[in-house]
Amino acid sequence: MTADLGRADLEETDGDGDPRWLDGREMAAWLALLRVVSVLPQALDRQLRDEVGISHTYYSMLAVLSDHPERTLSMGELARLAATSPSRLTHAIAAMEKRGWVRRRQCGADRRVQYATLTDEGLAVLRRVAPAHVAEVRRLVFDRIGPERVEELRAIASLLADGLAEECGTP
Repeated sequence: MTADLGRADLEETDGDGDPRWLDGREMAAWLALLRVVSVLPQALDRQLRDEVGISHTYYSMLAVLSDHPERTLSMGELARLAATSPSRLTHAIAAMEKRGWVRRRQCGADRRVQYATLTDEGLAVLRRVAPAHVAEVRRLVFDRIGPERVEELRAIASLLADGLAEECGTP
């Protein structure tokens, strides 16, 4: 970030009270990260929309449900694990419910809580599209970095994700 942004209210400063601007290496890394978080979801969405007509967000929800006992989670927990907002989750679940991929039900003990369950039809869709999706993830990410850098990517991504989760108050 450069001084011409005019942000006099920045909390973090150097020893002289000036903002701690990004140096050239940091700026290059930051801009590269911004490109990845913008372009990668678009590329994954494109592949999934072509393959089965859903976004990566929908795919993530199906995958998360498939990985839990009875393929069921509360809507709140599903939103958290699929990294989406409750309103976006509600819309997505309604759309997938219409396709027969997910079923919703109220919690008997607490009417405010709803559960989403991946149906057999939804699981069949996930099984059909998963191989092509995994191949695309491999092509776009892992084939580019090579096996020797996978742990490095995991460590950096985990560090950032854990810190952001802590900032936002989510586990």
